[in-house]
Amino acid sequence: MPRLFLALFCFLSLTAGAHALDAPSGPVVLTVKGQVSKPNQGTAAVFDLAMLAALPARSAEMETPWTKGKTRFSGPLLRAVLDAAGASGKVLVVRALNDYMAEVPMEDADRLETMLATHQDGKPMPVRDKGPLMLVYPFDLDSALFTEKYFARSVWQIKEIEVLP
Repeated sequence: MPRLFLALFCFLSLTAGAHALDAPSGPVVLTVKGQVSKPNQGTAAVFDLAMLAALPARSAEMETPWTKGKTRFSGPLLRAVLDAAGASGKVLVVRALNDYMAEVPMEDADRLETMLATHQDGKPMPVRDKGPLMLVYPFDLDSALFTEKYFARSVWQIKEIEVLP
């Protein structure tokens, strides 16, 4: 009997870090595909709003080219979403509902406090107003990011992130 417990303990210890995500209980708002090691739907990691809300997040007030005055955005950190999916790669292809896409270096998630905003000024972001997800750079922390380069990467109405090698 002790061998059985030892074998079970070893198995659980080895697989503890490789768990797939739980299945979403609400409507899927984000699919992360490509180089992911923790899929929960086929080979992709899918998230509903509750799953995203459970991840480490950021809330910040900032000016953007798309809003008037200072606006408060909040949502999970991009790196937290990618970690939850087990993403590993060098490039993220971020796609919107209208198929607009931008290539975002993985280092923007690792190095910067980028977030997938789900709320604007305390309210969920509807599709007609850049929701349900918007990639928001930390313009409040680094004014050097306030350039066309980062504006072009700031995709809204995000539906999918593809992780490329």
